[in-house]
This record gives sequence, C-alpha cells and structure tokens, in this order.
Amino acid sequence: MPMTRLLFAALLGALSLSACAQAPQAPGADAKATPANAAVGGSATDAKVREAIKRLNPQISIEYIGVAPLPGFREVIAGGQLVYISDDGRYLVQGAVVDLQGGNRELMKGSPAMARYRSELIKSVPHADRIVFSPPNAKYTVSVFTDIECGYCRKLHSEIAEINRQGIAVEYLAFPRMGLGSQDHKDMISVWCASDRKKALTEAKSGRPVQSRDCTNPVTMEYNIGQRVGVDGTPAIFAADGTQLGGYLPPAALRKALDELAAEQAKAGGAP
Repeated sequence: MPMTRLLFAALLGALSLSACAQAPQAPGADAKATPANAAVGGSATDAKVREAIKRLNPQISIEYIGVAPLPGFREVIAGGQLVYISDDGRYLVQGAVVDLQGGNRELMKGSPAMARYRSELIKSVPHADRIVFSPPNAKYTVSVFTDIECGYCRKLHSEIAEINRQGIAVEYLAFPRMGLGSQDHKDMISVWCASDRKKALTEAKSGRPVQSRDCTNPVTMEYNIGQRVGVDGTPAIFAADGTQLGGYLPPAALRKALDELAAEQAKAGGAP
C-alpha cells in the first residue's frame, strides 16, 4: 500500500461491493503523487492540524486544509482522502458525518473542496490520453478509472451502448488495480498502445488475449492520478465536477445519479 495511503488505512471501511478492490501497493509506488500547488492553510490552527497529521505519517502529502462544516474541526485532504481533524489536533474523523438538522446530509460526501480537488486532477489528463465512448450530443460526461480484469469493469463496459443511449459519454482512464509492473499494467499499456484503442479495450474486457504492444503511453500517469483522487477499486466513476458517483452503476441508475446531481447544483446556483 502506498505511503500516502497508510495514514488512514485502519480507518477505511469495506470496499463497495460494486467495485473490484485494488491490490496493496509497495511503499513509494506513487512517489510522484505530491501535488505541485497544494492549497494548504497558514493559520496557527492549520499548523496544529498539519502537525497532527505528520505525527501519524511524516511522508503524507497534505493537499488542502480548510474550515470544516463540523464546528471545531478542519477539513483536510491528505493522500487523496478526506478527513476532519479537530482544531486542537486531537481528534480525527473519517466516514459518514450526518447533519441531523440539515436534512440528514452527509457532510463529507458533499465536500466542495474534495470535488474541486478531484475535478482539477482529472481534468489534467489530456482528452487524447483517454479512451472515449460517446453518443452524439451527450448530456453528461463521466470519467471512469477502469481495469481490464475487474468483473465490474467488464459488466459496465458490456452496457456501454445503453449508457450512451442514456446520453452519457464515458471517458476511460487506466487504473491497473494489480499495480505498476504487474501483468495487468503491461496489458493495459498494450491496450492504450493499440491503433484502435476502443476495439482493443472492448476485446480485452471480453476476455480475449491481449496482443503485447509498447509505446509512449499515459497508463502510469493515469494510475497515479487515480491514486491521488482516492481510487481504491475499479470502476470508479466521477462526474465532471469531481463528485464520485460510485463503482459500478446500471445505465439507468447512472443517469438518475447525474440528473440528481445536476438538480442539486441548479438549486444551489451552480453550473449543471
């Protein structure tokens, strides 16, 4: 497991049943995952919070510290994960934090800071480095970190035509969940190096042998981006604003989730 993931490993719950788990990685596997422009606060309280995190793991990358919606806490993005740390640096909270007087809203689930962080990282991947399945005039676009071996990834891809019929474009990014240097990693490089990537990806996800190829490719870069946004299983589906919609979702459920997100954003005055 990468060093940036060790900090909160003991606090993470079970993986979603609609995603294939990532294999544990050796420390340092995502050594390039430190953001160049970390948005970290500079107040005395922020310093206490930063010190508390560094005591747990001196090598953790801290991408963001800001005021949390939970009184007395700071919101922190560290190692691609979102947690709340008390202002005195004593308590760490991760998981469901429910506002019982605010419509039972889960505070961490809707974190604008986390969504912005994910969105900016995902947008840094050039369109040419993605494998895109899109209908004409798509209403929505999702970015999906995918693997060719994962059963749920294969199930999602088997429904790609229906997803497109729902008005959703799918932009795949590579996330070989068995880790860098694995056969899975090499096979995904072969897919991304194919002259027809879409055909190669579809064939690989159908269980056909992958023809070995090599070229300058974005697979490792996309894997590292996935690490930084907190991907720990595939598929991992993200809306354009950085909201993670889940692992595998049936086409109709995916469209419903996107419609609901757009309605929430419209109500809040944001862009759909």
